[in-house]
Amino acid sequence: MLTIGQLCRRFGLSRSTLLYYDRIGLLHPTGRSALNYRLYSDTDVQRMERIIVFRQAGIALAEIGRILDAGAEGPRRSLESRLASINSEISALRQQQGLISRLLQDRSVLARAGALDKQGWVDILRASGMTDDDMNNWH
Repeated sequence: MLTIGQLCRRFGLSRSTLLYYDRIGLLHPTGRSALNYRLYSDTDVQRMERIIVFRQAGIALAEIGRILDAGAEGPRRSLESRLASINSEISALRQQQGLISRLLQDRSVLARAGALDKQGWVDILRASGMTDDDMNNWH
């Protein structure tokens, strides 16, 4: 049996994280010590390992609870859904990437968008009262 501190160290988690997992029903300690410390069994450690894996996959805690309580078929649907979500995010990011690339190729768009060149920055800094020495020190 592991104490809460030992379990925290083993998984690199904070004590408050494990207390939160207990509060939301995700991971309950199996027992208590004579001094009322939480004690975690090997089964609890295995459950924590699964929680960590699903969190790394980007699954929400509430969904992880449903997965772990559903048995063998529980993860498949959630993982497929998460994969579809990631694919959508990647697609949206690729569209943004393409747009930014096109904007960078068209300097007139950048000029209309208010992008500042070096001289624009120097003018602003001078207007704020900075001298050449101040700008060199700031830079």
